[in-house]
Amino acid sequence: MSKILRRGSARAFAACLGLALSTGIVSEALANPHMLVDIKSGKVLEHEDAFQKWYPASLTKLMTAYTVFRQVRAGRITIETPVVMSKAAAAQPASKMYLKPGDSMSLDDALKVLLVKSANDVAYAIAENVGGTMPDFVNMMNAEAARLGMSSTHFINPNGLPGKGQYTTARDLALLAVAIRKEFPEYAGYFSLEGVKVGKRQYGNFNKLIGRFAGADGMKTGFICASGFNQVSTATRNGRAVVSVVLGSDSLIHRADLSAELLEKGLSGSASFGLPTLARLQPYGTHLEAVNDISEDICRKKGKKVRSEGRDDAAGDKGSPYARKIDRPLNVSLVTIIPAGKKVAALEADEGETVAEFIPIPEPRPSN
Repeated sequence: MSKILRRGSARAFAACLGLALSTGIVSEALANPHMLVDIKSGKVLEHEDAFQKWYPASLTKLMTAYTVFRQVRAGRITIETPVVMSKAAAAQPASKMYLKPGDSMSLDDALKVLLVKSANDVAYAIAENVGGTMPDFVNMMNAEAARLGMSSTHFINPNGLPGKGQYTTARDLALLAVAIRKEFPEYAGYFSLEGVKVGKRQYGNFNKLIGRFAGADGMKTGFICASGFNQVSTATRNGRAVVSVVLGSDSLIHRADLSAELLEKGLSGSASFGLPTLARLQPYGTHLEAVNDISEDICRKKGKKVRSEGRDDAAGDKGSPYARKIDRPLNVSLVTIIPAGKKVAALEADEGETVAEFIPIPEPRPSN
């Protein structure tokens, strides 16, 4: 069983242990860094290795979105500001939209693609168009992290591609998720989209709890070999709101199941007496300066035997007793891409959908 409520009182521990046993959701699989936080009170309901440095992968895009929201609120840009692709943005590795230099979309649509499709090229373009240059935007991201108290986080790009100096912790990601929920409730819809439609192509959200777990309303997933399968999730039910962070899972399905387990525990429990708040949780553990790299377990011969390969659109429909199957069409948001030198009106199809067949179909890859 995972280490529950490390710094909580014995009374709180007993209450939560009873909840876990009664609901049958004790899992020996919760061994990597994870957190469960009550959003309204800030109380930490459960945590394990919360201060272990980890590669954020595409969870980085949560800070990209948060930085954009701050700039919109400051009046420096609007949600309709054009996001134009540069050569550098278009050259970013997959996962991506395969847009060409000069192609553009509104910031509103760019955020949808960023948070649903997890497109690295769009993340880079957002950074350039909002920050002036990509490095300037990354400086803004790090300034926001410092302001929020994310003391063990540093970014080197806006999309989460691996590199030296890119790291975070479960505790810091929980801080960011809570800040997004509390500071920008008007943008909650970006994180709960089931999918986006670009021309004739439809992309489902990599977060397989959206539409499947009762009350799930965000946030983001991420994957690189060094980090494993990461997920930050939020859910609201019966007046309670919680955020979970799961780092280093070995598959897309497994990370969704662990996230559902944590969210259900947080939404079903009631004991919070004597628990620390997220802001007051003190650092603990060993090797806190080293960034953990689990590539050997995830992407090499050993890892390939146990992890889920490629994209599995059924993930989240099976495994967890708390996730149900979606037996209807996904609720998707339409995204308009404007090719270089063309106007929106020239792209309108008979049904009002944007025709974007110039975008090649992305190659299969491990899901974010």
